[in-house]
Amino acid sequence: MKNRRSFIRRVPGVAAAAALPVWYMEQQAAVAAEGTQPTKSPNDRPAVALVGAGGMGTGDAMNAQNYGDIVAVCDVDEKRLAKAVGKLSKDGKKPSTFSDFRKLLERDDIDIVINGTPDHWHSLINIGAAKAKKDIYSEKPLTLSIDEGRHVVKAVRENGVVLQTGTQQRSSVRFRMACELVRNGRIGKLKEVNVWLPAGKSGGPFQVQPVPPHLNWDFWQGQAPHHEYVPQRCHGTFRNWYAYSGGTMTDWGAHHMDIGYWAIGLPAPAKVESKPLVTLVPGGYTAFSEYEVKFTYANGVVFNVRTTADDNPYGGVVNPEGQRNGIRFEGTDGWIWVNRTQINASERELLTTPLPEDAERLYFSNNHMQNFFECAASRKDPICPVEVGHQSASVCHLGTISLRTGKSLLWDYKQERFAGAHAAEANTYLTRDMRKPYDYGFVS
Repeated sequence: MKNRRSFIRRVPGVAAAAALPVWYMEQQAAVAAEGTQPTKSPNDRPAVALVGAGGMGTGDAMNAQNYGDIVAVCDVDEKRLAKAVGKLSKDGKKPSTFSDFRKLLERDDIDIVINGTPDHWHSLINIGAAKAKKDIYSEKPLTLSIDEGRHVVKAVRENGVVLQTGTQQRSSVRFRMACELVRNGRIGKLKEVNVWLPAGKSGGPFQVQPVPPHLNWDFWQGQAPHHEYVPQRCHGTFRNWYAYSGGTMTDWGAHHMDIGYWAIGLPAPAKVESKPLVTLVPGGYTAFSEYEVKFTYANGVVFNVRTTADDNPYGGVVNPEGQRNGIRFEGTDGWIWVNRTQINASERELLTTPLPEDAERLYFSNNHMQNFFECAASRKDPICPVEVGHQSASVCHLGTISLRTGKSLLWDYKQERFAGAHAAEANTYLTRDMRKPYDYGFVS
């Protein structure tokens, strides 16, 4: 509690450094103090395993070392595996290594799994971890398809495990403040949410090359259709292929679109329409790198998602600060702009005037990984539980499906199916064929 009191005394300086109003930081500090957990014994640290040892997964695991001990690492690339082990070894102890995550899940001494694999593997590993009674920190997007989300939700809830989706912007004070102000009518009636994302990659065709001896290419591809090895399909550029990801829509979009969905307060849009801004290169990346997508919600709110790039004639300056990555909420009485480095408004008073005591408050978390570990201990839901991860990813998938079909689509949220014109075609994208043996039976 001493540290909390110290923080409250430092609020003016912290608020100034973060360009946030003092009133909001004081309220947040008070909430943090109320939620302070008793200090645990240094020996009371859960055992953590990392599956997917790329840059993001290893970074998550290094963050998790503040709260638990990394006892195992799994990857199908031997070089990445060795590199991660080097970074995650501590006090002379090296994590055990695995090339098949199922063998890792058989260990009874593992409490938590960090899932840092490419997107197309998220669902099966999350399901397998849930069935093995392991709590899960899963990178976003939670799934590659909407139907997979239903399977993941079912596995998590039936097995009573805690899952945190890695949409960590919900644990940012700037994004939480923006959403609370919008939800409480600070900018009047919300009319539009405008999201700008960095453009993806375009290019190709790419040459087939020999599979590197340190990579199990068949296992890496998993449920996706088999393809001869092309370096651009693997590791850092996998997001540009619909077989493995949803392009920038499910990359940066999974973060910003999640915040837009949080502010709107409705589970899903009723309509989606889109316009690709590039032509795909035959034999090249399959995910559209530049596009415009428009979602319309039942309450009339329009949710626009646009990509921007320096050489994109459709880009231009997207907000008064001239930045190309963030969210702008437009209401009848003003606007609020927010990204990871700033929050601004059409009038400064929109930010500096305190909300009333009876204002709607959103889930409080200032540290995404800490929130997960605290909830793993308390068995309460974290800030981004499995249902939130599924719903947030589903909005992204709706945009991707509209782009891939080229159609304007109506969405029935309760049935989780498309309705009306073009529904038959669009509904084929709700699931994906899983290449055997890497289907649901792989983790049964």
